[in-house]
Amino acid sequence: MNKIKIAIAGCSGRMGKALLEGILQSDDLTLHAALEHTSSPQLGKNAGELAGSACGVRITDDVEDALQGANVLIDFTRPEGTMHHLGVCIKLGVPMVIGTTGLSAQQKAQLGAAAQHIGIVFAPNMSVGVNLTFKLLEMASKVLSHGYDIEIIEAHHRHKVDAPSGTALGMGEVIAKTLGRDLAKCAVYGREGVTGERDPSTIGFATVRGGDIVGDHTVLFAGIGERIEITHKASSRATFALGALRAARFLQVNAAGMYDMQDVLGLK
Repeated sequence: MNKIKIAIAGCSGRMGKALLEGILQSDDLTLHAALEHTSSPQLGKNAGELAGSACGVRITDDVEDALQGANVLIDFTRPEGTMHHLGVCIKLGVPMVIGTTGLSAQQKAQLGAAAQHIGIVFAPNMSVGVNLTFKLLEMASKVLSHGYDIEIIEAHHRHKVDAPSGTALGMGEVIAKTLGRDLAKCAVYGREGVTGERDPSTIGFATVRGGDIVGDHTVLFAGIGERIEITHKASSRATFALGALRAARFLQVNAAGMYDMQDVLGLK
């Protein structure tokens, strides 16, 4: 059996290490390349050591050279890094699994254009459980479309640099789309002082940052006399890595196009 050759961008980060562990423990995947930024102290080191075992791949910052012959690039980095990698992947015809958050509308449009040439799985959260939660939120929003105030509460570790999380925004987008609203117009990201009564058409977001919280998300549907809460809690980044590897396998048997984890999991 020919193994799927995986390249990882940001291999020494939290998600990068989880991906390395998942690949090295897999029977059908092999590590093809491990990428880091130019100033990383990890350059030249054996990538396997980051996951507690040796392999034949050295960490590099030469994206184009590293991606030669790769079957897929998995990217959980920063928007500027992801967009640079995207250009190289288009040139070489390498599909991408993208879990990077904080992309602008323009950058997302660039992903859509690139998907005409390569397969892309782009999702704010690769967890199987979170993506099942997206489906549950779609169902709940249809039933609770009137008379229920909607609030999204998320919590992450102290090192996370963007807020709200991409997953929280993804939840908001699922709900807004189901309700026929524009999230850009109905989202409320903070409340302070005399705010007046809550506008029932809004979707609220609350953010918590602290400690080593991997990722907690709760969507609250608050009605009169009852509350419905749909919650997902991650205790390990392994869940995100396993979902990303599942997406990498999906791209090997699907044509160029823009996909998300709902496609990967057959939930559409």
